[in-house]
Amino acid sequence: MSSSLIDPTFLFRFEVNLKEQEVAWDESKGCALSPAFRLPCFSAMAGRTVFGDVRLAWSRAGIAVQVLVSGKRQLPWCRDSRLDESDGFHLWLDTRCSPGIHRGTRFCHRFLWMPAGSGPKRDRPMAALVPINRARSHPRPVGRGVIKVAAAARHDGYELSGFLPAAAMTGFDPTESPRLGIYYALMDREMGCQTLSLGPEYPVADDPSLWGQAVLVK
Repeated sequence: MSSSLIDPTFLFRFEVNLKEQEVAWDESKGCALSPAFRLPCFSAMAGRTVFGDVRLAWSRAGIAVQVLVSGKRQLPWCRDSRLDESDGFHLWLDTRCSPGIHRGTRFCHRFLWMPAGSGPKRDRPMAALVPINRARSHPRPVGRGVIKVAAAARHDGYELSGFLPAAAMTGFDPTESPRLGIYYALMDREMGCQTLSLGPEYPVADDPSLWGQAVLVK
């Protein structure tokens, strides 16, 4: 971790490209995205450890996610009753990209995928739409099973994939709004916190003005 009093990523507003790709979803295996869809990890500028490979792709049908975590010696710690404390991948999206607002609107979403934590033995992956604190309004509810998730153990971590159907994202319209507000955090009790930019010591989870921007490109 950097000894600087201010996270160096605070000085920038980051923009990334999300590439278009029609994705075939398999209920057991999830989806696979090539390295061409990898997102950068600007938090490395602040000395944070990079332990996850995060990939996103978009299509008119929705947004596909793939995360590969490596370097672990322990099993993921996941509980469906303690989402904020569990290992998993959090993705914040503002489908109308309003960088000047400080509180969430109905277009601001926080999605979570976990490699385990659900089911009688807590060994099944799960996905959820999580409310954003202090939001002025919230997106429409998402039914159980609408957000897709699949996970597989690896010798030193896990692979996690998910799919967000367009219907799960209030206001998602690639033609009218080809720019999204975006932020992610890969949380792990053993490995730490890998983020797109600012770390959790900033109110980035609740303040869309601190998120980056994603351009939907073909």
